[in-house]
Amino acid sequence: MRRSWFAEEEHEAARQVVELLHRIRLHWLLKHLPPRIVWAAYVFFNSFLTIMLLSLLATITGSPFVFPSLGPTAYLFFFAPLGRSSSPRHAILGHAIGLICGYAAYIVMGSHGFITAALSEVTWHEAMAAALSLAATGAIMVLLRVSHPPAGATTLIVSLGILTKPEYLVIIEIAVILLTAQAWAINRIAGLDYPLWERKPSAPSTV
Repeated sequence: MRRSWFAEEEHEAARQVVELLHRIRLHWLLKHLPPRIVWAAYVFFNSFLTIMLLSLLATITGSPFVFPSLGPTAYLFFFAPLGRSSSPRHAILGHAIGLICGYAAYIVMGSHGFITAALSEVTWHEAMAAALSLAATGAIMVLLRVSHPPAGATTLIVSLGILTKPEYLVIIEIAVILLTAQAWAINRIAGLDYPLWERKPSAPSTV
């Protein structure tokens, strides 16, 4: 029996690598390198490419098109692209919810100048803003059937005062949309059935 390239639970996540290598006629790499190395290289290259493009945009415009919670989103897009949390709907709406809840908590708590305090000690207002934003983000994602863990980091970035200008919040959401568009294109080129918005649930078996 032919040995599987990947463990069963990893097959769906790694299938895109095999598909892409066949499309660009580089499938011979799998005969010379361990499959996991090829998979790691795929994640490395695409994560580097997508974030570098956004970093260049941030450099040219002087706007925050790159922020910490974009990293785990990129990782999800290329490590587990068929996962529920990796679909465009969950990524775009998840970060949007995080931004709104983070800004609301920042305003409600009357917080100012958190970026300086956050580097030394946490004030009562900071603690309340952080807790409120994360709690609200989680609750609203549950209510709206949205699941994207990196949104929890996004809401803290805002509620702690690291990025609070309304125009920056819009730019952050645009960055998420741009990253999602890149992930959609790359995963589609790889031959993966990556959804335009949300992956449809599998039809129940009639057997």
